[in-house]
Amino acid sequence: MPLQNIRNLFSRVKRFSRFDIKLLFTSKRFLSGVTFFLIAACLSSCGSAKNAIYFNNNTSIAYTNKAQNLEPVIQLNDLLSITVSSINPEAAQMFNMANDAAAQSSTNAGNTTRVSGYLVGQDGFIRLPILGKLEAAGKTKKVLREEITGLLVDRKLLLEPIVDIRYLNYKVSILGEVKNPSVLTIPSEKISLLEALGLAGDITIYGRRDNITLIREENGVKRMRKIDLTTNEIFSSPYYYLQSNDIIYVEPNNAKVASSSGVRDWIPVILSGISLAIIALVNLK
Repeated sequence: MPLQNIRNLFSRVKRFSRFDIKLLFTSKRFLSGVTFFLIAACLSSCGSAKNAIYFNNNTSIAYTNKAQNLEPVIQLNDLLSITVSSINPEAAQMFNMANDAAAQSSTNAGNTTRVSGYLVGQDGFIRLPILGKLEAAGKTKKVLREEITGLLVDRKLLLEPIVDIRYLNYKVSILGEVKNPSVLTIPSEKISLLEALGLAGDITIYGRRDNITLIREENGVKRMRKIDLTTNEIFSSPYYYLQSNDIIYVEPNNAKVASSSGVRDWIPVILSGISLAIIALVNLK
């Protein structure tokens, strides 16, 4: 800006009297503008209650979940409990000698626990006593159970064998804006998304309920799915029930981002400063 323009600006400012300034700040147009600014600032810091409520749609509708009978397949590094019983308990005992190599886990307190089970190796196989090496990855528990039962009968190792298979590492991870982010171990091997969020302490007020991310590994490929809990679509979604090793991420909303950046903390200070300035100028004599 040229020097002459700066001098002209200062000369114009000097022409204003205290009366002119008082008249400016007491005018209806100015006060209306300040009021609008204060209201807009307050509203911008407030979130919509609709975004914090689950299932905003009509809840008087019955939903059928198509994936409720979907049995997950066994994956690499799964830890399986395989129990064999028959009319001869002593003969069946040798098949219950679990391969517990590398089946250790550590707790937050530093304690190490040892879990008996059959670990699915990187080649997708498990190794059973006498039966030897069996492929498990890619099969359901039902298919593997029938296969083991058939081998015991065909080789005449047991009479009327009963084979039971359970997951020892059926777990889901809950991350992001929940009260207690954690890895949940599910003994029942069946849990819904809503139950998992409940065990994690529910989504905080700063979490987005309309854009939850589900990460699931399918055929060796990790896929991401977006879930909206503000509608009723979750009840008919194939992702209503979680599978082992699923990861749930709840991302923060705009209010959380603003508070973490420090901008929101300065809003009351700025508004207070503007109010004091208006009061001081209006009372000029």
